[in-house]
Formats: sequence, C-alpha cells, structure tokens
Amino acid sequence: MSDEKRLITIEDINNIKYVEDPQISPDGQWIAYVLRSPNATKKSYDTNIYIVSASGGEPIQVTRSGKDSSPCWSPDSSQLAFVSSRADKKPQIYILPMTRPGEPRALTSHDNGAFAPAWSPNGKQIAYLSRMNAAERAEEDSDEESEAPTDELDGKHRKERKAEDEKNRFDPRTIERIPYRTGTSFMDDRHSQIYLIATAEGLEEDEAKPRRLTNADADYDAPQWSKSGRHIVTTRSWNPEADESWQYSNIYLIEVDSGVERRIKDDDFSYYGAVPSYDGDWLLCVRSPRGQTDALTRLTIVPLEGSGDFVDLNLELSRPPADFDWLDDGTIMATILTTGRVEIHKIDPKTKNFTTVVSDEQSIWDADFSKSGDVAFVSRTTNRLDELFFKAADGQAQQMTHANTEFLDDVQVLETHDFWFKNPHGQELQGWYILPPNFEADKKYPLALNIHGGPHVMWTASHRAMWHEWQSHAAAGYVVFFCNPRGSDGYGQEHLAAIHSNWGTVTMEDIMAGVDAIIEKGFVDETRMAITGGSFGGYMTAWIIGNSDRFASAVSQRGVYNIASFYGTSDVPILMSSEFDVEPWQDYAKYWQHSPLAYAHNIKTPTLIIHSDNDFRVPIADGEQLFAWIRRATDTPVKLIRYPREGHELSRSGEPEHRMSRLREMINWFNTYIQPEKLQKTESAST
Repeated sequence: MSDEKRLITIEDINNIKYVEDPQISPDGQWIAYVLRSPNATKKSYDTNIYIVSASGGEPIQVTRSGKDSSPCWSPDSSQLAFVSSRADKKPQIYILPMTRPGEPRALTSHDNGAFAPAWSPNGKQIAYLSRMNAAERAEEDSDEESEAPTDELDGKHRKERKAEDEKNRFDPRTIERIPYRTGTSFMDDRHSQIYLIATAEGLEEDEAKPRRLTNADADYDAPQWSKSGRHIVTTRSWNPEADESWQYSNIYLIEVDSGVERRIKDDDFSYYGAVPSYDGDWLLCVRSPRGQTDALTRLTIVPLEGSGDFVDLNLELSRPPADFDWLDDGTIMATILTTGRVEIHKIDPKTKNFTTVVSDEQSIWDADFSKSGDVAFVSRTTNRLDELFFKAADGQAQQMTHANTEFLDDVQVLETHDFWFKNPHGQELQGWYILPPNFEADKKYPLALNIHGGPHVMWTASHRAMWHEWQSHAAAGYVVFFCNPRGSDGYGQEHLAAIHSNWGTVTMEDIMAGVDAIIEKGFVDETRMAITGGSFGGYMTAWIIGNSDRFASAVSQRGVYNIASFYGTSDVPILMSSEFDVEPWQDYAKYWQHSPLAYAHNIKTPTLIIHSDNDFRVPIADGEQLFAWIRRATDTPVKLIRYPREGHELSRSGEPEHRMSRLREMINWFNTYIQPEKLQKTESAST
C-alpha cells in the first residue's frame, strides 16, 4: 500500500471545516467556538458550538442541532447564550447551563427572530436585537392582549394566515429608497431594535416578558453594555431616510432605565463596533470618512461622555484593524491587516505604539481578547487550515483544535511561494505562486492568474475563501499566480487609494508586471495562460482581455462590467460615485471609459462568464451584458452560466454542490483552450 498523499480535488470542498467566533469565558477557563461544516445533503452548512479548556484537551461539542451560532458567556461563566434556528426558521436566543448537565432553554420567542445577545454586567439581563416595523412596535406597546388560540388547529391556521398576509404585503413591492435589496433578498420595512430580557428561570409572565429599549425606523447594531450597566452602547444611522443610510452611522448611548438615546455626533464619519473601556471612560471603535470608499479605516477612541478629543490610533501605522477590544489596564488588542498577512497587535493608546503579539506569517480571521490580555484566535497558514489557538497574556500560542488535521494528513498541499516584483514605476508589489505537482524545472507549464475583488481586498497566502481554489488550479496542472496590486488594503493609504478614478489601467499595469515577473522565472508557457477573478476581479478579467490578447482562456465571475448600470442596480452605488468623483449623469462618458464593457467588442480570449441569479451586490444584468457584447460583436467562444438561489457569496458560502460545479466549469474551460488533453483523459475515465 502506498503512503503517497493524493492531490486535492474539487470535491474536497465537502471536507474542509471552518472554525469561527471564538469566545473566552470571563473566568479564563474555557473557549467557546463555532464549527461550520458543509452538508451536501442539505445543500447548506451545519454550525455547532464547541468548548475547549484553555489549558488544552479535547474539544467538547455542546450543541448538535446544526443551526447554532453566536456563543456568548454569562459574566460568571456558568451559562452560555447562543442563537439557534433549531425550532423554526427564525433564529431565537437560547441559554445552556455549563456547570451542570442540562438542555438549552429558549429565552426568546419573537415572531421575527432574535440575535446578537449580550449579557449585562450582573448577568441578570441579556440585550439583543429583533427586527420590527412601526406597526408591530405600536401593537407591542398597546395594552391589548392577543386572544389565545382555542386549540392546536386554530393555532396552525393563525400561523398560516399570518404567513399568507406577510407574503401579500409585498405584492406589489413598493420601492422608495436605495438600497432596496441586499445579499440574496429584498429589504422590508423592519429594522433591528434593541430588547432586554431577564435571564432567570421560573419568572412570572410579566417579569419574563422582553422589554424593547428602542423605537426608531433605523437598524441598531449589536448592543454592548457599559461597565456600569447603566447604558447600552450601539451604532445606528442618524439619517435613516437617506439612501445608503449606513453612511450616516454614529455611536448612540441608550439609558437602560429610561430608553433615552444620546448620539455622539459626528456628521463627517461613519462609526461601527463601539466597545466601552473597563474604566468606563472611553469607547473604542472604527470609523471612516463618510462617503469615501478608499480611505484607511481608523481605529479610534472616543470619550464616553462626549467631552475630550477623538483619537485615531493607526494613522501613522497606516494599516486597518479588524477585531479589537480593551484590556483592563487601558491598553488595546487588535488584529491588523499588513503586507499580505493578518497579525495581532497590542496598542498603547497614549503613545499610539503598536507591538506585534502574534504574527509568524499567519492569517488570523477571528479573535477574542480577555480583559487580562489572553487571546483566542482562528489562524491558518498555507499548510494548515482553520484551527483555534489560545495565547495566554504571558505565554506562547497553543493550538487547541485539529478540525482539519485528518483531511490535511490525506492530501498533498502544494507549496505557496512568496515573492515581490516591481511595476513599471519601480514600486514593489507582493505576489505569490504555486507550482503544479511533480514540477520539473526544465518544463514550461500553463498559468492560472487569479485577481482579487473589493476592489480594496487584501489577499493573504492562505486566504480563507481562496486556498482550496488555488490548490485545485495547481493540482490541475497550472502554475497559480495571485498578488495584491495597488488598490489593495494593508500596504498603506497611498497604495490603497492609487487606483482612485482609474481602476482598470493602474491595476492592469501591476497585474501584468507580476505576470511578466513569473514568466521571467522560466517555467511558464506564455502562450497558455488563463485569467480569472470575481467581483472587482471579474471587472479586471474583462478589462484585461478587452485590452490584451495575451490570455488563451478567461473565466469572469460576478463582475462589474458596466459601472453606470451597476450604479442603478447595486446596493452600493456610492462605490462608483466615490471612486470616480462624479455621478453618472454628470459625466457618463467617464463611466463608459472606465467600464470593461466598452472594450468587450475587442475580446478575442474564449470567455466563460459565471454569475448568480440573486446577486444583489453585482446584479445578473452585468453578466448578461458582457455575454451579449461578446456574443454579438465577435466570433469569440463565450458561455454564461447562471446559478439559481445564489448571491454574491457563491464561491465562499454558496451551496456546496454549486461551489463544486463552479470550480469544475472553471477548470474545464481553462483546459478546453489550454490543456485539451486533460479533457480527453477525463472523458475517457468517465466512459
């Protein structure tokens, strides 16, 4: 029997597990986390909650419904709140005892669901969100009591009537603001409101009833308690009637007793994720200049009572934060995106000094910080997929899970090589390449160029959404190349904003410089090169093949091809007016000049277009237009594949079978025009 490992296959999508949302218990003894696993039978994913001791040992699975997420420890670490849709399609908040055997009990039963739980400092209440419209809030506030169903059949009929009435509320659907759809669904008139509910068992009906704290036609973000328990800290739009109202997000302090709100006013910035300090004097949050989509995200401290200066901590560092929190000594921990990796830093807010705590060329995707400086984080490298790590404040990081070890022990992971190259202006850019299996230095191989989206995404060598895809391309016999051209985050503000008002030309310069640098290494056949990318990567795929005939095969995915029509159909029209400094009616010629569709009649590269029917970020019309342009203007081979039920996240969180289908179609299209002998072997093997 051979001990040789097998190559990674497309079907391995079903074998990769994702560790998410680590949460350290307040006593520092346990870490809760979510394990997400593909479930091909259900065309979805199972999510269950596990705990593991901070001192090590085997993880313990504590929920099993496959529909559980958002673990949240009680202040005394004796209970775990979480969100689950186990009993219905609507999520509700449950509480699980952790110090004795027991079943989870449902804490909420909202018709519209409940989510984002947060324990009060004394553990007696949980704040959370539930979506309600104005009429539902008015009915909730009235003294009228609903008549109880006479029997089970009456209850069933009422539920069915309510579902039918809900469906008919939007027939026809009236649109008054932008956006009116997002993700894969249309938006409605409900908004996330903050509720409070007592956590004790056995309370009288009135005591157990939740209390709504807010009453605005605006979406409140996840609530955070002040350390005194007197306030809820959140963010919401102060201008909810505006289009793209998320731009107007500010911090709000809400008195728990009275429900009185106070806005920390700043009309020039959008604020998110405010967290109170342990001394109760400050808030830590992120903010961005309102209406600017290519500005550095700022990590900012704000005085809780509104007196004193707002302090941006990371302007000099010029790197954006992700997760962040206070320590009890007044310092800060945060994950930071920098030069193709994600690190954990400790920050002194007085000196603005950033000290690296965890790096080692890792990509850190989720992190939680204890008040003493312990950190639990999900890390991956090019040779290790999602695993939970724990680092005590005075210790070394320790791996706590082995969710993907069995899979990786069975497969051959092809090495990812980091390299830097120069663009025509002499600027240093970071890229990576993967060589195919059984690589021979004196042979030339086909190339698969991958381009990231965003347009301001920063790829890492082990990027969570792309690792399997890159390995699959390499296993199919391709040299894989990807990079972070100008416009990518994590390399400073100048690098981030370098494509402002000129996406195509600037990015193409950098990407093609990287392709030439790979060719110069001597192992790429430049007559057999493929190109692909999604979203902005789709934009760049179409742009490059419309302005160059160097590629033999192209797969353009969920791309923006006509930025003027995108402006009128997407949920983020500001992306265009911000990045190109003009509204489309003010200078339509500029919009057309910077649209890949303007050059599509020049495309000579055989092109596969992949799009999703329910993509409301880049609607299907963009894919349809590119298909029609190439089909009608040229004799170039072109095909459009549409995926039902899917949205913009098809490649990352779409139905497992759809994700596999997408990869098969992509590699088959590459092979048709670059490695036809591979197709012949595949067809022979299947007959």
